[in-house]
Amino acid sequence: MPTPKSEKAEKTTKPRKAPAKKKTEPTPEPAVARPTHDQIAALAQKFWAERGYTDGHAEQDWLRAEQELQIAS
Repeated sequence: MPTPKSEKAEKTTKPRKAPAKKKTEPTPEPAVARPTHDQIAALAQKFWAERGYTDGHAEQDWLRAEQELQIAS
């Protein structure tokens, strides 16, 4: 005669461990397209021309051109 389930010997099982966490590498930042030297120079020259070819602002023109090209990309 079969024994009821409550009378069967219960299996002893070890508690399950949580699955191991996978080691994830940090996701690389998306590659930012950097403007080329020639692109920056062309836009800086445009700014210089717009100012009437006045001297003394080459660095400002260059940095402005670089910044605008980076924002546009």
